[in-house]
Amino acid sequence: MELLEFLIKTQQDIGEEIGTRFAASVDTYPYQESVFTEVVMAHMQDIGMTFEPQVCHYASKFGNAIFRISGYALSEDLDQLDLFVGLYKGLETLVNIPESEVKNAAEQCFRFVQLCAQDKIISKINEANDIYELAFMIKKKFKDFEQIRVFVITDMVAKNKIFKPRTILDKTIQLEVMDIERLYRHWSEGKPRDELVVDFSHLNGSPLPCIYMPGELEEYDYALTAIPGEALRFLYERYGQRLLESNVRSFLSSTGKVNKGISNTLQVEPKRFMAYNNGIVMTVDEISIDKGHDGVPGIQWAKGIQIVNGGQTTASIYFTKKKYKNIDLANVRVPAKIIILKENGLADEESLIANISKYANSQNAVRASDLSSNKPFHIEIEKLSMTTFCPDGVGRWFYERANGGYKTMLMMEGSTPVKLKHLKTKIVPASRKITKTDLAKFINIWDGKPEIVSLGAQKNFVAFMKDISGVDDDSPDFFPDLEYYKKMIAKAILFKKATAIVRPLFHAFRANIVVYVIAMIAYRYGEDFDLMRIWSQQGISEQLSEQLKIWAMEINDVLTKSSNGRMISEWAKSTKCWDIVKESKFSLPAESIPEIKK
Repeated sequence: MELLEFLIKTQQDIGEEIGTRFAASVDTYPYQESVFTEVVMAHMQDIGMTFEPQVCHYASKFGNAIFRISGYALSEDLDQLDLFVGLYKGLETLVNIPESEVKNAAEQCFRFVQLCAQDKIISKINEANDIYELAFMIKKKFKDFEQIRVFVITDMVAKNKIFKPRTILDKTIQLEVMDIERLYRHWSEGKPRDELVVDFSHLNGSPLPCIYMPGELEEYDYALTAIPGEALRFLYERYGQRLLESNVRSFLSSTGKVNKGISNTLQVEPKRFMAYNNGIVMTVDEISIDKGHDGVPGIQWAKGIQIVNGGQTTASIYFTKKKYKNIDLANVRVPAKIIILKENGLADEESLIANISKYANSQNAVRASDLSSNKPFHIEIEKLSMTTFCPDGVGRWFYERANGGYKTMLMMEGSTPVKLKHLKTKIVPASRKITKTDLAKFINIWDGKPEIVSLGAQKNFVAFMKDISGVDDDSPDFFPDLEYYKKMIAKAILFKKATAIVRPLFHAFRANIVVYVIAMIAYRYGEDFDLMRIWSQQGISEQLSEQLKIWAMEINDVLTKSSNGRMISEWAKSTKCWDIVKESKFSLPAESIPEIKK
């Protein structure tokens, strides 16, 4: 597929996404731009470029200054912030975007950050607007952010993808462009880490000396080396969290006891860094071995680099050097084990990387949802999704046990354009894809844990896994059967339908409203709610849809009044909030709702 074909396909996908969600196409600005931005942000999260994104389209003026933002993503530790600005044209021809337009869009976002940090606009923003929470967070946390990045997202082609950082109130803010060409590279190649290339000969002056053991094992070769601190600093500066995009999805901070020790060694005893540090473990897709000036074999360049253990070390080197400019990394060396992956199929590769991550990471935790892919529970759900067809006997749902699994399935089974279209429209459209964190959300909401779900995808997933797993790795997991699977899909359908219903009714905190509406239904009606009917219909009745609108309004009132001026998204995380919702009065359902048994 060429770039132009990819652009046309992307525009079609945006149209399909709109149609899937709302069964109607909306052509007015800024709606299509919001959907495009959301799709791209989700892709960036999938490949490890950003955190859990939030769509938040907002444009306004302060005096004569215009500011605008399309979305944001915060790290779990609230120490790193990504901001997104969409520039969407909806064209099906390749158009170059002027650099001035990119900079202008970024400037509007920079302006928003500065005004929030200076507490100049928060009082002018309606607290019911999605943007209020972000503005409040920037005001409160601006000085504590270790990293702020602005991404301009566009369906045009940008000449430059990375720009010189901007300094605002003594804080460095990075600027990158995710244009249609960069998206094409990621999606078409199937390996987004292909962009992660480092030329050690250039950085080091000669190939990096190593002990290289080729050809002994079927799955991988390996090399042992010591990587210069400056090379690691360069890698993190250029690629950031994308160095962790393969199964390990942990966004690591440079704070904490271990990292303070690393920072102290860099400042006080840099020559002893290699002696004190445990080293890092990397996987690469390809390396080039050549002899250096002294005739010793060395790594000339490496492609597809992933740090599966040692993210804290890498981040700490970068942030310490950034904070203490006088630190000399010339004598800093970091011991490294490099695994060179061989072509054995995507599934084998994912399993190998997951296990390397699991056994290499003993000091710093990685995201639970990624290291849980091989748990029996998830394997069985995947099997059920592959063998259980919808009542029409044609379509089925897709359970993405490993990140990127849906795309891999399309690549493997959609061998021709006709087969691919049939897969995406009739068999397993994207609207019927469920990830591990999605599943945990749907189940925990129904199990009466909306306050846990409100903590965020990863924390909720950890809680979910504790519920279904034994005390330790040797204890048996809960084993799902066909009925469990069908009811799980019914919960997914209910959640998706409720989201579509709630979205146009409210300006802010829609996710919290959806979570608490469904939790309230499960709490009040539980066994009397016919999930199997939703499975058999693959949808909900018009009567239930109308009732959901009423309950959503009532839930919003309860959340707003009980929050007492607190941020609803924060209030929703408390057990007290859930207790108040459970004790509140809600309208009785209409007698004609078929999902509620009489």
